Amino acid sequence: MIKFLVPIDGSESADRAVRHLIQLARGRELAEIHLLNVRKPIDAWEVRRFLTEEEIAQTQADEGAADMASARALLDEAGLTYSAHIEIGAIAPTIARIATDLACDAIIMGTHGRGELASLLLGSTATKVIHMVTIPVTLVR
Repeated sequence: MIKFLVPIDGSESADRAVRHLIQLARGRELAEIHLLNVRKPIDAWEVRRFLTEEEIAQTQADEGAADMASARALLDEAGLTYSAHIEIGAIAPTIARIATDLACDAIIMGTHGRGELASLLLGSTATKVIHMVTIPVTLVR
């Protein structure tokens, strides 16, 4: 069984990655699919002054679920089973950690199509993930 990790940020680019995954998974009898939404930690004192830890956690869970709604609908429509995960942390390192923790065989993720120069100067999440993992990473435009 091959294990796929698909980072989801709620973008059309992420949905295209899911559509690509659906095509790959249909050709296999057994595929384990993990959707992952990574939320940045909320450390702003302005927020923490008015919300409890539980309220912040619930807000992040709600936002993560909303970001994954489209991807989940695509997989449900395709009749594929999956697990959905919402994690808090730095995005690229968290993706790499979860891929390792779940013993994933491949990561399929969208890209917003930044040019090579912009990626070199700014460092995209996809570029960071590629450098942090030892498994194949497929980028879908």
